[in-house]
Amino acid sequence: MARTASDHYDVVVIGAGMSGLAAGIRLAMYDRRVLILERHNAPGGLNSFYSISGRKYDVGLHAMTNYVPPGVKGTPLVKILRQLRLKRDDFDLRPQGYSRIAIPGCDLTFTNEFAHFEAQVADAFPEQIDGFRRLASHIRDYEEAALDNPDISARHVVGEFITDPVLEDMLFLPLMYYGSAREGDMDFPQFAIMFKALFFEGFARPPEGVRQIIRALTDRYRALGGERKMKLGVKELRVRDGLVNELLLDDGSLITADKVLSTIGEVETRRLCSDTTPDVGADNVGSLSFVETITVTSKKPAELGWNDTIVFFNARERFHYARPDALVDPESGVICFPNNYDYSEEEGPPEGLFRLTALANYDRWLALEESDYRAAKSEWFGALRDSALRFLPRLVEPLDGITVATDMFTPKTITRYTGHLSGAIYGAPVKRKRGETHLGNLYLCGTDQGFLGITGAMLSGISMANLHCLGE
Repeated sequence: MARTASDHYDVVVIGAGMSGLAAGIRLAMYDRRVLILERHNAPGGLNSFYSISGRKYDVGLHAMTNYVPPGVKGTPLVKILRQLRLKRDDFDLRPQGYSRIAIPGCDLTFTNEFAHFEAQVADAFPEQIDGFRRLASHIRDYEEAALDNPDISARHVVGEFITDPVLEDMLFLPLMYYGSAREGDMDFPQFAIMFKALFFEGFARPPEGVRQIIRALTDRYRALGGERKMKLGVKELRVRDGLVNELLLDDGSLITADKVLSTIGEVETRRLCSDTTPDVGADNVGSLSFVETITVTSKKPAELGWNDTIVFFNARERFHYARPDALVDPESGVICFPNNYDYSEEEGPPEGLFRLTALANYDRWLALEESDYRAAKSEWFGALRDSALRFLPRLVEPLDGITVATDMFTPKTITRYTGHLSGAIYGAPVKRKRGETHLGNLYLCGTDQGFLGITGAMLSGISMANLHCLGE
């Protein structure tokens, strides 16, 4: 069948997650003919939502990082709003109350004011405070987003300032859970990104959760005339002379583009290319995946004495961030209370929400038969909840008595809805910071370009669109 001009685009973006939507907006602002392709029926990618029995559940969004109040300039949030020409009200962000890093015998709380966290460290680790301040100063001056930063061990750099292994673990605990694709360590530029995101700036959430952010992005993209096709993915990237020559879509149709931006991951993208083998990139498939449980309660967390916004907990003597041998590692994880942001009485989730996230073993979950899979979900739901309750004020009534709904997703769920190999939330351990691939018109943005989280994903989409498609 003859190809027409309507089959050709300036840029095709694979994936309607945060990075893909941000890239699409940026390109459409400059009159590029851009098409976003999304295999699933909902945008958002790793940060989306779903409905069960009339309730809407966020996926991925514990909080949006890098929150700063109005008037603060030069931060990632401000850059996103400026580059996409959005207003602060479009995201409708509300700051956290306080969050906590909890290990046996020691708690550190942090707010959206760094001075609070600094005082907490000074009180709990007085002999370490000078080193901590030097570390904070080093990070503050560090150009973490530079695309030519060398790959440096964060453990090595932090060890030059912090000599107490307990404090070191307490710093790595939240930063790894929020942005490390590597077992046991982080790339220092990523550590610096996350340190600034959590401790220098902070957490926020819209009253409607992730839907508010997705709606702001999709409305902006639509208003600029960008095209989007849902429930339609890319089956193959056909290569000729070192370039993507055409894209074969799931429905059998063919389109062409001057350039292609892929948000689906470095290895996943390479395996779409007709000039590669099915196992290409096996040494760079991520190993870190998660389970998450959601408990809906008839009482809000504050009514139960649970006032934290987010709790990062570790029950071991040392924090161990690695794929567990068992289906789940309940000894460390993240507790999130989406109700505990600065909402008015009428805002926020209408019921209590109690979310738990922990490391999981993708291969073990994948090997289970369906009946064993359901049984394992039930078993680990309870085990993870019991582990996390050790780090919360004791309830005066059984949690089961006020539970009105539950749900749980596993590494299998992550792969089913994102396409990430091995259910790897943070993608490949080796990132492509400049977004370049082996093909001259195919580029990466999102998780495997190296910027993680909602804020990082949007920045990645913007920066890669600017660099490779707009020449900025």
